[in-house]
Amino acid sequence: MADTAMDVDSPPSSPERAQKNTTQDDTQTHENASAVRSIEGWIIVVANVHEEAAEEDFQDMFGEYGDIKHIHMNLDRRTGYAKGYVLIEYPTLAEARAAIEGAHGEKLLEQTIGVDFAFVRPPPSKQAGGGAGQGRSKGRARSRSRSPGVRRRRDEDSEGEDGEVG
Repeated sequence: MADTAMDVDSPPSSPERAQKNTTQDDTQTHENASAVRSIEGWIIVVANVHEEAAEEDFQDMFGEYGDIKHIHMNLDRRTGYAKGYVLIEYPTLAEARAAIEGAHGEKLLEQTIGVDFAFVRPPPSKQAGGGAGQGRSKGRARSRSRSPGVRRRRDEDSEGEDGEVG
């Protein structure tokens, strides 16, 4: 009953198609992170928004890329102007991707906007502590800073010696 009213991306029909749909190219952001679907749909963020922009401007510009489920625009309480970003929700990945590719770097009210996925999973880190068991040998522990108390005592001891000598 609830499934019929819900917009759900249809699953791929074959294993080959499933492999193509799960490639990183479909959900890769400008910073090489992987986009993540929210509970409701695919949410994109529009940055560098002119303060005098209105929801109608975004409906006109982004409506051509697909069916917009929701536009969220934060306004400053004191001035009533836009805070500089807008969240736009699309029901499918294809529509969100089309909006990102079509509107990123375009001008809206004489200001160049940046468009990308709002929810992302960061790219895998190549550093030593990059994840559980990644790139770490059994004998080498994860590097962590010392607690502030230990560092502070060590620094105070070295300052005390310098103060007595000088």
